[in-house]
Formats: sequence, structure tokens, C-alpha cells
Amino acid sequence: MPVVVVESPAKAKTINKYLGDSYTVLASYGHVRDLPPKDGSVDPENDFEMLWEVASDSRKHVKAIADALKDDNALILATDPDREGEAISWHLQEALTKRKSIKKDTAVSRVTFNAITKDAVTEAMANPREVDMPLVEAYLARRALDYLVGFNLSPVLWRKLPGAKSAGRVQSVCLRLIVEREMEIEAFRAREYWSVKAILASPRGQEYEARLTVLAGKKLDKYDIENQTQAEMAVQAIQSRDLSISSVEAKPASRNPSAPFMTSTLQQEASRKFGMGARQAMSTAQRLYEAGYITYMRTDGIDMAPEAVHAARDAIKDRYGAEYVPSSPRMYKNKAKNAQEAHECIRPTDMTRDAASIKTTDDDQRKLYDLIWKRTLACQMEAARLERTTVEIGSADGQVGLRATGQVMLFDGFLRVYEEGRDDDVVDDDDKRLPQLTAGEPAEKRSVTPDQHFTQPPPRYTEATLVKRMEELGIGRPSTYASIVTTIQDRGYVRKDKNRLIPEDKGRLVIAFLENYFRRYVGYDFTAQMEEELDDVSAGERAYKDVLGRFWRDFSAAIGETSELRITEVLEKINEVLEPHLFPPLEGGGDPRLCPNCGVGRLSMRTARSGGAFIGCSNYPECRYTRAFGPPSEDGDTSGIPPEGKLLGEDADDKIYAFKGRFGPYVQRGEATPENKKPPRQSIPKDWPPEDVDLEQALRLLSLPREIGPHPEDGIMVWSNIGRYGPYLKHAPSTSDRGGTNANLESIEEVFTVGMNRAVQLLAEKVASRGGRGKAAKPLRELGEHPDEGGPVQIMSGKYGPYVKWGKINATLPDTVEPETIGMDAAVQLLEEKAAKKGTKRKKAKK
Repeated sequence: MPVVVVESPAKAKTINKYLGDSYTVLASYGHVRDLPPKDGSVDPENDFEMLWEVASDSRKHVKAIADALKDDNALILATDPDREGEAISWHLQEALTKRKSIKKDTAVSRVTFNAITKDAVTEAMANPREVDMPLVEAYLARRALDYLVGFNLSPVLWRKLPGAKSAGRVQSVCLRLIVEREMEIEAFRAREYWSVKAILASPRGQEYEARLTVLAGKKLDKYDIENQTQAEMAVQAIQSRDLSISSVEAKPASRNPSAPFMTSTLQQEASRKFGMGARQAMSTAQRLYEAGYITYMRTDGIDMAPEAVHAARDAIKDRYGAEYVPSSPRMYKNKAKNAQEAHECIRPTDMTRDAASIKTTDDDQRKLYDLIWKRTLACQMEAARLERTTVEIGSADGQVGLRATGQVMLFDGFLRVYEEGRDDDVVDDDDKRLPQLTAGEPAEKRSVTPDQHFTQPPPRYTEATLVKRMEELGIGRPSTYASIVTTIQDRGYVRKDKNRLIPEDKGRLVIAFLENYFRRYVGYDFTAQMEEELDDVSAGERAYKDVLGRFWRDFSAAIGETSELRITEVLEKINEVLEPHLFPPLEGGGDPRLCPNCGVGRLSMRTARSGGAFIGCSNYPECRYTRAFGPPSEDGDTSGIPPEGKLLGEDADDKIYAFKGRFGPYVQRGEATPENKKPPRQSIPKDWPPEDVDLEQALRLLSLPREIGPHPEDGIMVWSNIGRYGPYLKHAPSTSDRGGTNANLESIEEVFTVGMNRAVQLLAEKVASRGGRGKAAKPLRELGEHPDEGGPVQIMSGKYGPYVKWGKINATLPDTVEPETIGMDAAVQLLEEKAAKKGTKRKKAKK
């Protein structure tokens, strides 16, 4: 039996159904080899030789394929039909050849299908080919570039910018977009303007709305009425004149449907309509593809196979009637520069199958399928036909003119099925319906109202609008959009709030550094040009090592130039770049960088040894003024603690103070002296207002850690304390002991009141949740049985946040995913990613 290899067990299960018992179908579980995260994995001095390593968790999958080849000497590589799929096939062929499982007489072929249906799989098996080496070389170039940038640029960031995590070739450019948009918003100054609208009535008493367009005989521009006084004068001009209809013009109009989905537009629409992140949308689409419901979901193409077009037209006729089918099929042309990425559009494999007909219990899958099915049918439907009416109203002397607009839907066409979402709310006056009006008839004034408006700053990016902007600039490709957007959030450079992406201050720091010292490499044109060169490689028009050689020559020189930079030099440059953000102009004038405490020193950005940044006074240590990194609070400092500290009282001859540190407020026993540089301190919990903390509360905090007593089972001490992540218990000989067991407490008050019985219970639950003795921890959610392998899939609460648990595999939920909303598909995707990475975790580079 020939051995067929695909990426995932779900895909293997579907294909096995079509191929039958005459084939052995196995899964590789994603990539089987990767570059080890160490120096020298890509060697520029040795013609960019790349040292690949089979991941420890992939060895068993490679062995299973090798064992199957002992029984049959034919290998069919049936991985996905894109660059990543081609690379997986190449890696498998290389790894199996290296272990001598592929011999000289082994028949190795490559097959691809755009949909997992019986017809598509059968046709693919009848048309095998070899691995497409230009496509593989494009993959090799990308991996080498990403490695060279990440492995050489990240250490520069660590050395010159303490607290920075890492930099990536495309991720940094994407982060720059978000940071620049935020700076636009901060620099934006709202402009006041007014409009005037009137409620008018026809001779038959039917009311309609009109807006002022002509004043003093002059056509009004948007910002011509600048203030309330001018608006009231405009109202008076209308009120003092009789109005009549000057003209009524009705024009036919039509609206055509949008093209079918490709990767970027699917991600955008899933974000608009369902609030899905790019990663969640792609994970859900992948499940639909593997189940055989949709075509391949990573594509730049919008064309549709002729048989699919005819099937869509037939489905439209059967469901909605012949009048909804246009006389000739709608054709959509690919705009993608890279033909290798331009597969067919994302569409259902069966046009007659609606969302209610697919076999799934996952809501995300059903919603996304419904979206794809409706968009696909709509793209082959008749246009919507409208009638748009414009009515001009004026005074006899021509000094005042108003306009009323409206539209009537004559035929709904594709709108019966689907209407594309909008990124931002747009008010469309044309959507109103007007009464019957005739030129020359009077317009009675019922009310005239001035409305105040302010110009709005550009909106923050959503994941949808960010992907759209990346696509416009030529940054990234369908296979990378989701991972790029997710990575910058996972690294803490960007946070998502109400679906909008907001840069964190450390994200600003990284971009400020890169724009000043590696400007070319975060340039939009440079990144887009590099993508085009990689597209040329995939088309066989350019040698990939030439691309790497040109890039490395300039990039290595730029890295070398930073070796002499001093941290103080870097910080001063960033102070200068971020000055509008960190030190905005004061309302009353004056120097915004002058220290508000001592009035002598200048404020500037400082970095802490432990990482991170803060604003401090140059007059340190005489002045200890600090504030959090970022712009000053609009409300000023609300901690109620002056820079020199606040004396709360005395205890046992020691003065007890409250101080405001760069990491938040804290209490301290005694004063710092040369002999006692670090007197006892304890952070004030976030739930306690710093200004309200008194001596009694301070002494309670300073009494921590609290001894609860020896554990009844082993006699080892149990402690309660407040740590970086909140209140907790510790079962260890001392609180400084790195071992032992920690368990979270629910409240600060419990730190001071928890007894031994409750502590023993919490510690036992913690041990049990790790697979130890006692009762297992209760899951947050039960998602059900794993769809491919069986066994319960659960959402658990862990020390570092919620995670997905299946058997012995635990996968942490990204910050962008809520435990209450994640579905089975997204959970299985995370588990597969974790399984693929297991045993090959990157070691932290030495700083």
C-alpha cells in the first residue's frame, strides 16, 4: 500500500475515507524539522548553509512513516498546496532520505488538491508531480531571513534597550504601523464645525429632512460654519425666507456584490462581523477545510473554478429564483503578484450545502461557514437596483439652498443573501426614503436646527483593518498575516481593547530604537520589495542565495555600527523621538521636561536593571521623583504620596513611610542608610488606595511573609504572602526557597486570615492539578471529546493564566483569546502547535 502523508490527523481521516484500504494515510503533525535556536543554524560565511534538526516530538511521527515505508516502497506527499505545505513535503523527503527510509528505487511523488473532496483527491492522485523546488527555496529564504534578523537584532535590543523582548523582520514593520497610527491620534487636534438641518413638509403634510448647502449665495464646504454664532446666523437666514422646491432628480443606481473571499478579506470580515481575531478565523477555516467543507483557506486568489460558478448559479436559481441569476457569470480576476499564492478563492465545496447542513457542534465553524457560503452565492447573484433621488430646495433670492436625498430599493439582488460589513460606522443620508415632491411647490419649515461637530482622529487599527493595510503595502502573505498580528500581541508590544489594537510603551520603545538605528529594515517599501523578491524566487526567476547575500551584506554592517553605541546615547535619542508622547506641551506653557518636584532637574526616560522603563529626574539622588513610563496622567499624581515619601507614624522606634516607586507605591520600615541600603519594604496592593493607607495597614504589610504553621503531613512550614501576581500560599522551608508548592489566594485579606485547614486544602488542589495526589482541579470549561484522537479537552486555570488540557499536553491560551469563547477547533489547533513544539523550546539567550 502506498504511504500518503498529510499534515494533520483530521485531514488524514477525511482523505482515508476517499482513498480506502489500498493506501496507508499518516499525519506528519505539521513541520518535522526546524532551525535549532542557537548561533550558527544559518551560516552566512558558508554560503548560508542551514542546519536542520528533527524536533524531538516529530521523531515518532517520522519513525511511523519510515516504518510504513518498509512494507511499501512508494511515498505520496499530500501536504497543503502552498509554500508551507511544499516545505513540509521537502523536509519529510530530506529527513526520510537521511535515515535511509527512502531508497534509490523508492517512488516519491507530490500531489496537491485545493479541496478535500472525493473528486479533488482522486484527480490529484491521478496527476502526481515532484516537489516544487523554487517554492521550497522561497521558504528557505524566508526562514533564513527571519532567523538572521531575529538572532542578530534581538541581542542588540537586549543590550541597548533593557526590557525589550525581540524583533522580527515583518512583525516590527507591522508594529510600526500601529505605533504610527497612535502617534497620529495623539498629535490630532479636533476642529469644530457646524451643520444646519431643517425638517420640511410637503403641501400634503409629509415631513422630510434637508441640510443647508448654500448660504449667502455661496456653496458651503464642510468646515465653512466654524462656530455657534455663525450657525445661529445661518438658522436665522433660513427662518426669515420662504422656501420652495427648485428641482427633483431621480437617477437609477446599482450595487454589485463583493468578490469571493481570499485569506485577507475572510479575516477582515470575520473580525467585523464576529470579532474573531486573525488566528481564530484561520484556525476555524482550517477545520472546515480539513473536514472537506471549503476550499484551501490560504490564498491570494479570487477566481472561481468554472464548475463551481455553474454550481453556484444553479443553487441561486433553486433557492431564490431565476431573476436573481445574472445573464452571464461574474468573473473575478486575481490581483496577486505571486501566482504561487493565488489558489482558487475560499468557497464551499458544495454550493447546495448551507450552514445548517454541515456536521459540526462548533459555533465558530458554523458561523464562518455561513459567512463563506453566503459571500460565495452573493458574488454570482444579480446586482441590487436602486433609485436615488436628490431634491434641491431654495429661497427666491438665491441666498439660501438646502438639499434632501433619499433612495428606494427597486430590487434587492445579492443583498437578499449578504452585505459586506464596514470597518467604521458610516452615516448614510441616502438610506432615507423621501415623500412625493414636485418642482415649484412650497416647502414648509417645521424646524431648523444647528448641529455642532468635531473632526475625529483616525481610528485605531482592528485586526481586520491592520491586515487590510498590510495587504495594501505588500507586507506579509496569506500564510503569515495571522501569525504576525498574533505575535506582536503575545510579546506584549500591543494590547487589544474593544477589538482595537493599542501599542504598549515597550512597543513604542522598540520602534523608536529601530527607526533610528535600523530605519531601512522597518521601512514599508523595503519590506514590500523583499516580499516581491521572495515571490520571484518562488516563481523560479531569482536565486534565493543572491537575495540572502545582498540582504546580509548591508544588514550585518548595520548591526556592526551599533556595537559602539552607549546606552545613555540610545536613551537620549529615544527621549528626543518620543518627546511629544512622553513630555507633551503644558497648557500654561513652560518646559514640560522640568522636574515638578525639585524644579532643577530634567525629566528623561530611564531603564531599570530588571527590565522596563520609567521617567526619572536627572537630579537623582538629591531628587527621587519618578513616574511611570508614558505621558503624564491627565489627573496628575493621585497616589497622595510626595516624591520624598509620606511619614505614616512610628513602630518600635522605627519610622514607617509610604513611598511612590517606579513600579508602584510601597511601605518601608526605617530609612535607607549606607549600612542599611534596603530596609524592609512591601508593595501596597492594587486594591488599596495608596492615599488611604495608614500605619496599621502598613504594619500588616510589613509583617509579611506570615507563618501559618508547619504542614500537618510533613512538618514543613506553610506561609502566606503577597507577590508579583497577587496573594498566595507557599509550602517550603522558607519563602526564598525556589522549590516547594505555591497556591493562589482569592483576596488580600485572606493573606492575614487564612488558617491551616484551608491552606492544606488549597495546596492539595494545586498539587492535584499538576497530576499529583488528591482530587484533580476543576476545569473552567469542558469542550468535549477530541474530534480526532478522543479523550476530554478542557480549559483549565493555571499559574500563568488559562490553558487547554488534553491528556498530557497543555497549551497556554494567548492573551488575545478568552477562555469563555474559545471553541473546540481553536483549542485543537493550539494543542497541535504545542505538540509540534514540545521538546524544542528555545533556551533563553544569555544577556
